[in-house]
Amino acid sequence: MTYLLNTTTGIPIYRQIIEQVKIAIANGELKSGDQLPTVRQLAVDLSINLNTVIRAYRELELEGLLEMQQGSGTFVSSKKPEIDLLKKQRMIDQIATEMLARASSYGISMEELLEAMRSQQEISS
Repeated sequence: MTYLLNTTTGIPIYRQIIEQVKIAIANGELKSGDQLPTVRQLAVDLSINLNTVIRAYRELELEGLLEMQQGSGTFVSSKKPEIDLLKKQRMIDQIATEMLARASSYGISMEELLEAMRSQQEISS
């Protein structure tokens, strides 16, 4: 799993990690029993504070999505995440805003972007 963190959105990094793990579980990228990187390894990989990863993992564990086993690691549980409609809409808005900003910085129009997305969807289907 690859984490994409954005420090300009105002969304705390630990929340971004939580949401990305939830999405990866929901779409099947992470499955029950899969092991996540250690807290230390993820902090190093993302160049963030160790406590940020600890907070994200701990919240995911409290929600029942992760199981932390002392000495063995952190694993995805069998519980499926519940992403409420408001959070889902916020994620969609954030993704769309970032995508449009990035596309416009390269001179790509919304129409070109939509066409590329439709083509990708057809390839994936």
